[in-house]
Amino acid sequence: MRLIFGLVLIVGVGLAGMAVFLAKDRFDQYQAANSNLRSSIIDTTEVFVMPAQLRYGQQLRPEHVQAIHWPADHVPFGAFTTMEEIFPEGEDVPRTVLRIMERDEPILLSKVTAPGQDAGIASRLGRGMRAFALRVDVTSGVSGFLRPGDRVDVYWTGEVRGENQTRLIRANVQIIAIDQIDDEDRANPMVARTITVEAPPEEVAALAQAQASGRLTLALVGVEDATVAEQVQISTHQALGVAEVEAQAGPEVCSTRERRGGQVIVTPVPCTD
Repeated sequence: MRLIFGLVLIVGVGLAGMAVFLAKDRFDQYQAANSNLRSSIIDTTEVFVMPAQLRYGQQLRPEHVQAIHWPADHVPFGAFTTMEEIFPEGEDVPRTVLRIMERDEPILLSKVTAPGQDAGIASRLGRGMRAFALRVDVTSGVSGFLRPGDRVDVYWTGEVRGENQTRLIRANVQIIAIDQIDDEDRANPMVARTITVEAPPEEVAALAQAQASGRLTLALVGVEDATVAEQVQISTHQALGVAEVEAQAGPEVCSTRERRGGQVIVTPVPCTD
């Protein structure tokens, strides 16, 4: 009897030890998994996005924004992370949309005006830049294939010292409006009568003088073209491939005029200084 009791006791102690070992192993596995889970969690922050599409010229109000969790290490430049940043002057002072924003797109500083401003040209000018209007037509304006946001080279054609010449006077000039339209999301090009460009004051003066003294022609620059055109100047003779021949100066001839009755007599005489 005592032998059986001893065997049962030994078996029980062995089973208890095995249970403790298995429990400890399971607990260690749980801790390791929990540690891996914590290390895989991404830090997030709030970023405000659009719950629905807004287009150019529409007002941005508190009911048009929504906060979501965004990876903290990948917040887009110019994104808003608090409601106070979007409406610092209160919810009654809305912003205006400058470019189309789609659903779930982050609201960026570059796509909205300052609080209380409309979507006019002045709100889009960079520091130190000015807006200047150029007259164009279907030929000088790239046959109407221009839109706000495009860049153009500006050529001047006029007379210099008695000879017609064409010169590149400004390169990569930014167009900010066509006629009275400054919406960069406009899909259809249009034939314009005027375009408004963005330029510093010294370039505005050059463009104004060129426009007043000759004819301006625009050349559209490619979207991905980062090259800057060098100075270009060509005359009529160079454009046509004709050699310019200077006139031969003949001998100087001097004369006197004398009236005899109804007749005028011209008499050659030596020239004197």
